[in-house]
Amino acid sequence: MFMLSPLGFEVIQQGSKRMPGTAVTKSVVANEPGGRKREEVFVDVIEKISVTFSASGYILTSEIDGTIQMKSYLTGNPEIRLALNEDLSIGRSGHSSYDYSSSSGAGMVILDDCNFHESVRLDNFDLDRTLTLVPPDGEFPVMNFRMTQEFKPPFHVNALIEEAGSLKAEVMLKVRADFSSTISANTVALHMPLPKHTTRVSFDLESGAVGQTTDFKEGNKMLEWGLRKIVGGSEHTLRAKLSFSQETNMNITKESGPVSMTFTIPMYSASRLQVRYLQIVKKSRTYNPYRWVRYVTQANSYVVRI
Repeated sequence: MFMLSPLGFEVIQQGSKRMPGTAVTKSVVANEPGGRKREEVFVDVIEKISVTFSASGYILTSEIDGTIQMKSYLTGNPEIRLALNEDLSIGRSGHSSYDYSSSSGAGMVILDDCNFHESVRLDNFDLDRTLTLVPPDGEFPVMNFRMTQEFKPPFHVNALIEEAGSLKAEVMLKVRADFSSTISANTVALHMPLPKHTTRVSFDLESGAVGQTTDFKEGNKMLEWGLRKIVGGSEHTLRAKLSFSQETNMNITKESGPVSMTFTIPMYSASRLQVRYLQIVKKSRTYNPYRWVRYVTQANSYVVRI
């Protein structure tokens, strides 16, 4: 059972639910009617991913650094039980973690290692992947984790530069969002270093492009492409024409790139680590605090070689 708050967030009465990434870990409504403090707890699953792709699109390196953050506005220090994926495995096992073989269809999640806040009790962790804790005041990391085994990158990027006559070249950048169409990435930006003799760049955005920006920083010879929003399953292309100041024997491919990308994807977990439920030990039959869970994936180092 859930209800929708006036701000458009899902407020969960029973169990816990994903929370939009635009929300923040602070009380949405500070007080209940009558001046009483609102009872609620916030959990963020934050993942920062690093991926390096070869020029042909193969993954050379990949890593996820993640944390489960909690901020509690609960009075009386009640005990909290936070349950993760039942098929969560800790420690490398020698096979791809991107293996959809579990009965749930989500696939086993394999973390290289993890550590827990001193308040966390692991009595049942080996049995059912449940963490038990009495949250301290303020915001704190419940768990930090790392994954270096294979996972599905959220974006596929193609980058190409080729000569187009005397003192000219053309660049083509294409980005594809390989996640559900119910999810959108925001504040997306791509940066591509250009050859040192580049003096001018003219851009050609796709027809109907909305919320996209382009720029050429002549000081450091940097092409910049910004996209305010990318919906899952969509593909976007940028073409650019370069002008050079002089003829050289340079290899323009070697003098260009690599392409780097930054982004934030709310409600998306690259590792597929999930909070199955967030349970608060009741102090009374009428005690039913609000529980919020948010997933956010961000780029730490997302690089495509040319």
